[in-house]
Amino acid sequence: MGPAGARGVVFLFLAVVVAMAAAQDPNTDASFVSRFFDRMGLARPSSAVCSWPGVSCDAEDRVVAFAAAGMGMSGPIPDDTVGKLSSLQSLDLSGNRLTALSNDFWELGASLRGLNLSRNAIGGALPNNVGNFARLLVLDVSRNAFSGPLPSALGSIVGLQVLDASHNQFQGQLPAGLLLGYGSLVAMDLSGNALDGDLPELSPLRSLAYLNLSGNNFRGSLIGAFQEQLRVIDLSSNRFSRLNFTTGYAGSSLIYLDLSSNELLGEIHLAGRFRNLRHMNLAFNRLSTNNLLASMADISASLEYVNLSSTGLHDQIPPALSSQLPGLKVLDLSRNNISGLVPEMSNLQLRVLDLSVNNLTGEIPVSLVKKLASMERFNFSYNNLTVCASDLSPQAFAAAFASSRNDCPIAVNPDVIKKKGARRKGMKLALAIVLSLFFSVLGLLCLAIVCRRRRKRSGAFPADKQVSFKEEPGISGPFAFQTDSTTWVADVKVATSVPVVIFEKPLLSFTFADLLAATSNFDRGTLLAEGRFGPVYRGFLPGGIQVAVKVLVHGSAMSDQDAARELERLGRIKHPNLVPLTGYCLAGDQRIAIYEYMENGNLHNLLHDLPLGVQTTEDWSTDTWEDNHSGGEATENITPEGTATWRFRHKIALGAARALAFLHHGCIPQIVHRDVKASSIYFDYAMEPRLSDFGLSMIAGTSTDEDPLHHSPGYAPPEFSDSENATATAKSDVYSFGVVLFELITGKEPLGDEYPEQKEASLVNWARAMVKANQGSNIIDAKIRDTGLERQMEEALRIAYLCTAELPSKRPAMQQIVGLLKDIEPKVVEQN
Repeated sequence: MGPAGARGVVFLFLAVVVAMAAAQDPNTDASFVSRFFDRMGLARPSSAVCSWPGVSCDAEDRVVAFAAAGMGMSGPIPDDTVGKLSSLQSLDLSGNRLTALSNDFWELGASLRGLNLSRNAIGGALPNNVGNFARLLVLDVSRNAFSGPLPSALGSIVGLQVLDASHNQFQGQLPAGLLLGYGSLVAMDLSGNALDGDLPELSPLRSLAYLNLSGNNFRGSLIGAFQEQLRVIDLSSNRFSRLNFTTGYAGSSLIYLDLSSNELLGEIHLAGRFRNLRHMNLAFNRLSTNNLLASMADISASLEYVNLSSTGLHDQIPPALSSQLPGLKVLDLSRNNISGLVPEMSNLQLRVLDLSVNNLTGEIPVSLVKKLASMERFNFSYNNLTVCASDLSPQAFAAAFASSRNDCPIAVNPDVIKKKGARRKGMKLALAIVLSLFFSVLGLLCLAIVCRRRRKRSGAFPADKQVSFKEEPGISGPFAFQTDSTTWVADVKVATSVPVVIFEKPLLSFTFADLLAATSNFDRGTLLAEGRFGPVYRGFLPGGIQVAVKVLVHGSAMSDQDAARELERLGRIKHPNLVPLTGYCLAGDQRIAIYEYMENGNLHNLLHDLPLGVQTTEDWSTDTWEDNHSGGEATENITPEGTATWRFRHKIALGAARALAFLHHGCIPQIVHRDVKASSIYFDYAMEPRLSDFGLSMIAGTSTDEDPLHHSPGYAPPEFSDSENATATAKSDVYSFGVVLFELITGKEPLGDEYPEQKEASLVNWARAMVKANQGSNIIDAKIRDTGLERQMEEALRIAYLCTAELPSKRPAMQQIVGLLKDIEPKVVEQN
């Protein structure tokens, strides 16, 4: 071999050595991402890292974008992983359970443009190291547990366009230099914290269009917030006391204004401003305003939402209101001192009208009363009004016209009555003929379909195929989706044409196509459970909004308008111990309810030592909103106080009791839950108990309204044994709650468990017998026996005994139960 050949061999050898060294180099971006997947317990694809879902690389195989949102990760971000990606421009770790950032996390700063850590559990202070991200455009750390002051170094990120630090525990005043360098900031959301002090001057924020500082403790004047370019201002639920405007401020860009629940005093001069305003909420202030109602048309002819409840109004509703505000859809003037007559408003497109608790007099216009049936909500109670309510049910009149006089003229013309009677007889005969023909044709049609199906079944193999949006993007409908036990169809021709309503985000436009994307086209991989009403999916809507999507597959005879009205009514029902309905979608015949995602499973799983997201196969009616791949982590690690304590069990009982008391006594009309059980009680990220599935029976179209025996086995009251006369009432809910309370104290399941020294077939019979024999202390769950006062647990057993009385009249109301449970509330000092 000559010299040239020898040199070629040497070069080839060196190339192989270099390539092998590169492949084994532990400091490449590929190795950092692989290490992150391994340490977070994620399955790694077999392909090259740069082709993994959520990973994007440049031409030199350096990772420039990494997204691992909603993958069930928990714990701290490990060192020597994503913090070492020196070329990273976008990082999205939202919707997990991350608790801390890695020590090298702040080394990302050189190139990072977008950072999304929202919806995790990251605690502690947000350090000034965030200033290292000098080129950041979007920063989202919302819905975590960050505490302490906002770091002043945020002001050094001069190119920042979106800042979302909402729903944390940030405290103190806004740093003086925080806003000075934010000339590019477009949206700032600091809502849901504990920030206080005076509102700083916002004039340096020349590009700011969206401002949300609601749910803090800001005080003083609002003058600094009103900048001409702002389109959305939400300063609700603070302690602002003065509302004034700078000279020349017109608010021509503003479309959304919410100043509700502050301490604003005195006059508000809004005339000549806000020509494009659509949403105005000044409720729960002390304005004592004059002529505000008369000047609303001077504010904006585009107004769609007006809430002036509890503001001290004492003028009259102007008669020309309907001509001045043609687009008005929501008008709430309740709890004021408004006097005079109710004007004609039937030509408005009102969906909500609340004039309750005022000093209105006279007769409500007949045309307005006729329009009420098309509204979602209305209330005229506690005035001095007269109404002809012939078209309203007694229940609707009692709920919406309390303290009003029902005065309708009675027709007594016998000729008219005879004509109407003859006409009705003719209509009945015609209807009978039409119905007989209809059912005859229907019978023949059904027979033809049966024969055709039998011919198909005789073929060599079935021809069924699941149609999905994913397989055929150009499909014109219907979309069919199949779960483990349910097949449902969304008769939608164009997915982008069907809106999704999200109550708390009225400015965001979502469609059925977004639901498809959020749930991977309702893929079985996102299926959380097969519940009584239909399948439940986990999804992420645009903006990182994590939701549980419940498809009410049974359909119903309700019209779309009635279903939307009922869903929006349920969406307005808010209580700390209820799972909130956050939105809905009407996709063809399907009604889709969208709920806030519950992080920590349900009570049934917690009590009986099941993994948080795994249901027993026998419990066909259970809805769980926890990931089925949670790994079964121990619930004791979720909350510092632990779940196997009397104090925590009492907290669950009291929370569920408060939720039911609110449904029974705080809602008009009253809501009967109909299926209270352990698996209906969920836990949010803070392990607060929340009751789910209220109010869905009518919308879902099941037979639950006619057949109350749908209660889960072991929770149905004894009066339901007579199926012909059984009726679901508040007292049947009380009985089911008593079963849950027995469950909480004994740790036993309602049916199928072992009941020592008894041959009873159910938990209720066994527990009641033991309590009656003064042996309640013998049935307390061993897990909690030594974690609190035994006398309190025995008293709780007696409360459950009262709730499960055989006669409904002997059971206490939920308000009484809340009081009884509060009387035995364990104190911290009583814990061992």
